[in-house]
Amino acid sequence: MAVQQNKVSKSRRNNRRAHDSLTAANPNECPNCGELKRPHHICASCGHYDDNEIVALTDDIDLDEDAA
Repeated sequence: MAVQQNKVSKSRRNNRRAHDSLTAANPNECPNCGELKRPHHICASCGHYDDNEIVALTDDIDLDEDAA
């Protein structure tokens, strides 16, 4: 079991934790709809990635009544 030899002061402990903070996100603007999105990810609002429609949204899909 690890037992400390000497007490670690608050200053030394906090200096060690100085780099543990989280960094802010880096959102980019979607070229199709203008919403903010994560870089290199599909846009959640329109489903486009790199000017290609990857995910068709349910509003855009026409389903036949008798097919369901």
